[in-house]
Amino acid sequence: MASAGPICGPISTYSRVQLLHLVQTRAQRTIGELCEATGLHANTVREHLQRLIEGGYVIAATEHRTTRGRPRTLYSAATGMADASSPIARDKVSAAARRGDLLRRVMPGATSDLGRDATYQLDALIEHLEESGFEPVVDDVQLTVDLSPCPHAAGRAEDRPMLCRVHLGLMQGVLTEAGGPISADAVRTSALPADCTVQLRLTEMSAA
Repeated sequence: MASAGPICGPISTYSRVQLLHLVQTRAQRTIGELCEATGLHANTVREHLQRLIEGGYVIAATEHRTTRGRPRTLYSAATGMADASSPIARDKVSAAARRGDLLRRVMPGATSDLGRDATYQLDALIEHLEESGFEPVVDDVQLTVDLSPCPHAAGRAEDRPMLCRVHLGLMQGVLTEAGGPISADAVRTSALPADCTVQLRLTEMSAA
């Protein structure tokens, strides 16, 4: 079995995974809320959030106040929706599509039968996963992404459900930002920690 690659990119630490989990489960979190939930110092939380913003995974907005007082900064997950879209994530999607088009010009066999929009979604998804330390193998017929061996396999078993939910949420955000018929449906369960396969799904309209 091939060895797992290094866990890299803006989500390379467990603390950042915790913060992502919190902003994915509820938007517009304050620094105080995130500190209380994680036990981290405010400066540490701010540093992690800045890295996540720079990666295109979190967006920050200034609180709208109707009373006196300094407005707070609110943090939410970048989901790719109109009201939660990151300009950095948009730039990443565009760059991935350009690189994908270049690859398909020199390797015609790399062209997918799923259509232009879905192909660009997969371009963006693959680059996101590679940035995160995975070695994705996409099956565009079965609509699966094999991420084995999972670089998180050596971590604590009790942490895996949250890790899987966070990564699935990030994948869905990338696919939504790219725009198209594919969504991230689920992480398939396996008895082996190193085995990881993500099931994708086409919308009913596109599948028809």
